[in-house]
Amino acid sequence: MDSMDAVSHQRVELERCPPWHNDRGHAPYNIAAALHDRFQIDGTFNDVDQAIGLHRATLAQHPSGHPHRSSSLHGLAVCLAERYESQGAVADLEEAITLERVALELHPPGHSDRDLSLHSLACYLWLRFGKQAAVQDLDEAIELHRVALELCPSGHPRRSSLLHNLAVCLLDRHKKQGVVADLEEAIILGRAELELHPPGHSNRHWSLHNLACYLWQRFRKQAVMLDLEEAIELHRAALGFRPSGHPDRSSSLHFLALCLVDRYDQQGVVTNLEEAITLGRAALELRPPGHSDRLWSLHNLAYHLWQRFCKQAAIQDLEEAIELHRAALGICPPGHPDRSTLLHILAVCFADRYEKQGAVADLEEAITLGRAALELRPPWHSDRALSLHYLAYYLRLRFLKQATMQDLDEAIELLRSTLRLYPYVHPYRSSSFHILALCLADRYEKQGAVTDLEEAITLERKALELRAPGRSDRLWSLHNLAYYLWQRFRKQAAMQDLDEAIELHQAALELCPSGHPDRPLLLHVLAICLADRYEKQGAVTDLEEAITLERAVLELRPPGHSDRHWSFHNLAYYLWQRFRIQVAMQDLDEAIELHRAASELRPSGHPHRSSSLHNLAVCLSNRYEKQGALVDLEEAITLGHAILELHPPGHPDRDDSLSSLAYYLQKRFSTQAVAQGSGGINSLPRAMSAFRPTGYADPSSTLQALSQYHWGKFLKQAVAIDLDEAICLATYALELRPPKHPDYALSVGNLTKFIRERIARGTNWPESVNLGRAVDNLCALGHLLRDKFRTQRTFSHLDKAISVHEFVLQLRPTGHASHPSNLHDLALCLIERFHDTANVSDLDKAILLEQKALELSAPGDPSYDTSQDSLATYLQMKISPQISRVSSIRSVATQDEVSQVIQAVIFETLESMPTRLLHTQTGTLCNRDEQISKFTGSQQYNRLLSSAMSYDPVERVGRIHADVSRYFGFVTFSHRWGEGEPLLRDVQSCPIYDVTSGGGFTKLRKFCLTALKRGYLWAWSDTCCIDKDSSADLQEAIGSMFRWYRRSALTIVYLADVSETGSFTDSQWFGRGWTLQELLAPYTVLFYTQTWSLYRNIESSNHKTDAAILEELGGATGIESRYLTDFSPGMDDARSRLRWASSRRTTRPEDVAYSLFGIFNLHLPVLYGESAEVALGRLLGELISQSGDISMLDWIGEASTFHSCFPARISSYRPLPLPPAPPAGAEEQSLTASQPPASSKALRSLYRLLIKSPLPRFVNRRLILSCFSYRVTAVELQWENSSSSSSYTYAIQAFGLKPLEITVPARLENATAENVTGSLQLVRPWHSKSLGGSTKSDAAAAADAAEQLLVTLGGPFNALLLTELPHNEYKRIASSTLIVAQPVNSASVLQSEVSIFNIV
Repeated sequence: MDSMDAVSHQRVELERCPPWHNDRGHAPYNIAAALHDRFQIDGTFNDVDQAIGLHRATLAQHPSGHPHRSSSLHGLAVCLAERYESQGAVADLEEAITLERVALELHPPGHSDRDLSLHSLACYLWLRFGKQAAVQDLDEAIELHRVALELCPSGHPRRSSLLHNLAVCLLDRHKKQGVVADLEEAIILGRAELELHPPGHSNRHWSLHNLACYLWQRFRKQAVMLDLEEAIELHRAALGFRPSGHPDRSSSLHFLALCLVDRYDQQGVVTNLEEAITLGRAALELRPPGHSDRLWSLHNLAYHLWQRFCKQAAIQDLEEAIELHRAALGICPPGHPDRSTLLHILAVCFADRYEKQGAVADLEEAITLGRAALELRPPWHSDRALSLHYLAYYLRLRFLKQATMQDLDEAIELLRSTLRLYPYVHPYRSSSFHILALCLADRYEKQGAVTDLEEAITLERKALELRAPGRSDRLWSLHNLAYYLWQRFRKQAAMQDLDEAIELHQAALELCPSGHPDRPLLLHVLAICLADRYEKQGAVTDLEEAITLERAVLELRPPGHSDRHWSFHNLAYYLWQRFRIQVAMQDLDEAIELHRAASELRPSGHPHRSSSLHNLAVCLSNRYEKQGALVDLEEAITLGHAILELHPPGHPDRDDSLSSLAYYLQKRFSTQAVAQGSGGINSLPRAMSAFRPTGYADPSSTLQALSQYHWGKFLKQAVAIDLDEAICLATYALELRPPKHPDYALSVGNLTKFIRERIARGTNWPESVNLGRAVDNLCALGHLLRDKFRTQRTFSHLDKAISVHEFVLQLRPTGHASHPSNLHDLALCLIERFHDTANVSDLDKAILLEQKALELSAPGDPSYDTSQDSLATYLQMKISPQISRVSSIRSVATQDEVSQVIQAVIFETLESMPTRLLHTQTGTLCNRDEQISKFTGSQQYNRLLSSAMSYDPVERVGRIHADVSRYFGFVTFSHRWGEGEPLLRDVQSCPIYDVTSGGGFTKLRKFCLTALKRGYLWAWSDTCCIDKDSSADLQEAIGSMFRWYRRSALTIVYLADVSETGSFTDSQWFGRGWTLQELLAPYTVLFYTQTWSLYRNIESSNHKTDAAILEELGGATGIESRYLTDFSPGMDDARSRLRWASSRRTTRPEDVAYSLFGIFNLHLPVLYGESAEVALGRLLGELISQSGDISMLDWIGEASTFHSCFPARISSYRPLPLPPAPPAGAEEQSLTASQPPASSKALRSLYRLLIKSPLPRFVNRRLILSCFSYRVTAVELQWENSSSSSSYTYAIQAFGLKPLEITVPARLENATAENVTGSLQLVRPWHSKSLGGSTKSDAAAAADAAEQLLVTLGGPFNALLLTELPHNEYKRIASSTLIVAQPVNSASVLQSEVSIFNIV
């Protein structure tokens, strides 16, 4: 009978049963069951809705005690769960769980359907775990499945289903908590399930599939290839049972592809990857748009294609991967849990395409996507470190492209954050070390800070240690470490650095066999190191090896290779070095040809062209010296001039280039003088015959002498080219002579003489090449000198700049296109001098120069607007004498530079402030951009911009910081929430002063007005400045709130329940949880009463400095005044901080824990919806893990379900009751007569043992704790009170302790005579910090500490009572009473055991 017939049949049966018929009550149930069956086949929502309605009707007819009530409950729960899975309404699932719990109660042990209720309830709890991720649901589901499985022995029809579901739950717990035992058990259960589904069974394909998934998970955990191989075979078998058209075929294709990719990752066999791509495409075809799993098919196929691209570099694979990732992102909306993964992988693909094709747009998109992924991965997210790492990598790529230092600085900070998140054994830790070292080395090359280079070396050594032999990335750590050591050698000349670099390069080369794509680079850098060692030590074998290596590199870099020019250049250099020691002309000739080849590959604009031209000129000069061919010398001179054009004034190599040119010119002069038989050679200083002719005494003298020579030649022959050459050489000489040079005046005089002669000749002589060079050089030199004056404030530089610009104007005729800009340049220099000397003639000359510049240019010319603006400024200075007297150039900063500094300070200031603030003047809520806009549009900003230009450079940034901080000073609000508090949405649309509502709005307006009256523009309230509908905003606010209150200029505390004359000690404000940090965090606090008058009318700027108020505060809170006035967040004395919070309450129970995050300086996820016990348990667990403070275990009260050593409520941290006083003289006796003498050897042994005891740890809800353990030997019930408040008094004896009594409200676990031995332990938690310290010598300190230890351990202590559980675990019991124990004597102390307990 099909489903339609079944429903119709049951309806007919209902009609046949009159209302009084006994079977009529079953009919609605049967129809509901038939509708449910049809829904499972057809998926029609109406069927399940009808079924639920009928089940509810049936349930109404089956009251409590009815024999069929449990069936009705179960049937309704099943339908509600089905509807939840189809429609996602959590209320349906919650009701299903509730109903099934009731059904389970009606199916007591022994009932035939108990296993079904256990199984169903477990399934519903598992569904809720999938929705809410509450591990307690999963734990309960597992236990229920286990119980159900015990009720379904071998052969039971539901046994295979129970095996399957229990395995799934265990796998989920393994994924959540990482316990391998869960995964192992899941595999065992999966194999058992498979045995129950032999070939031919309809569900065998599921058993094959699931077992394959479990094995694959274990492979991911343990990397055992046998697991992966078996998983692949099982998936293939499952696929065989899922032919085309089978609804689960796509799942088999998908998971088989994942396994094959893992095998490819392990073994590198490309056929596995190819098959995975084929399977991924087939799975995608079976998952059309709208399919729930299409997202992951798109993602995985894209990832596999990206892997193939990484292997084969086929750009079409990368293009397709990007398109697939985009499609996946399109169906993964904001808020989807996997969105960050898709953003991350897509960013990786774009970065790869940028590295392949160089399109900057791809890199920009990678950075944007990387930032978006990072925003979705908060500090506690498991993949945040990965996002930080990759974003840093993209920023470094952009730095390498654009040389923007903020990109590099941000990359460095991101990588430091990454390393803080990565544990020491994380597989990516070495990569972060490696890339951070790269970034620091980049910054060293850019800024020259040796500390960056030192840190890069340290980090790369760490990376190398983590990259053991056999790892593919070891090669690059060897190479980079060698490179950094070589850089340090270049800086410090320490030979050990160079020797180690060579050894590392040789080791890297061994890992890079012939054919490896990076072999040429490694050969190249090794050759450089060997050449450097040759230059340092002179071992020719090093030079010979460098030549051999570079020849090998050149062979591996054929024509067209991007680095071929480097091989030409370096090989030429090594051959030239060999020529210098062996004087083999073939080496020099080959070096010249190689340098020519390098120059051709370094065309105009290439950053290394000048280097090639320089080295070629040197080699030609050497060949001229050897062979005397004048053509070589002339070419060297031509090259020298070309190099000077590439090295304008101010270039770091300019002086060397001038020196080299002087050397070549002197050589030519000497040759000509000899040829003419002239003695003029002796009039020139002799140059040194060295590779870099920069070492001879004064090249400026050579240039000056050569200019004199050409001047004399001009006087004899009147040839214009000689005069222009004299002028050009004189400008070179002048450039090399600072104003204090003894021959500076001579250079100026000579140049003036030459220029006057040139002007006297008029325009009959056209401008020669040499004269053009001279004028361009003088222009550049004038600009350089003016810049030097601005930075160094040396007036000789300014005077020289004025002289140089005057020379330019003399040499450049009025009709020259550059003449107006030359006039403007001279005017600028004169104004600079006027600002400092107030010499009006400089101002008048500048005005005349700008007027002339305007006459020579027309509107629209590049210089016209500049000269017009300058002329207006100078005229204003002339007519306003008070302005003209002001030195506006006292600092080096321009208005633009100051504006940039202010902007940077603004962003830095706002970074530590709340993102939304109320503007007290207008009552509007402003975000960051609006806050900045108000500032930059204010008079305060304009005044700051104007005044900061005149600040002392040393003080500028600090004073700007002070001004910006003063403007953005904000007031925080602390109060007891009441009815009608305005939220964010209530204040976004209009100013709060325009809202007429009362209640919370009235309070908010009063707060803002009070802040305004006290001079503050900005205010923050937790009611309306946080978006409580955004979990991310709420998380950020809770994590930052302590910092915001600490950062605030003032905190206003409003006490609505304190009258103008009343005392605040009884105010509800002191009983609220959040107000504790609002009291401790701010440095400045003012208390206001219900009428908004100052508390006790104390007119003070800070009530925390008032002694009377501080005394009241201490009485109201129990907090010492030193903490009230200067509190430091952290985990010191955690027990006291918990005590401060113990009497406080919050509206939302879990906020009791969240409100303490800032006080302890902890950053934990905020998970609203979790229980207060879990929230407090997470907090305490983190405190113990980070601080090791065991004082937190000292409490009395109900134990938490989260952990037995943690209290259920924070109120348990109230001050402990004092233990009963011992009888008179008992303490003295216990420390003297009753104690046998202690063995000093045993005492020292105990002391050493305690020093080495491990710190407490809290992992996976397990507390690993070192304790003195005292085995309980006897427990006897002394007295039982069976009244309404029952209590039980026990006498307890424990080995090594004095007998004691405790009174508890419930019977002790494992307290029977037959169970007590070994099952109960009284323990004293121990922390090695408890040993304290000493200022004496080591031996004396140890002896004193050991004696003090014996006294401490011999006294009473607060004990924990533990009961043993299976698997060597313990649980604390009897936490509701204070257990005070004391060792019998010193011998029992020395004989006590120190054990490590695993407490749950």
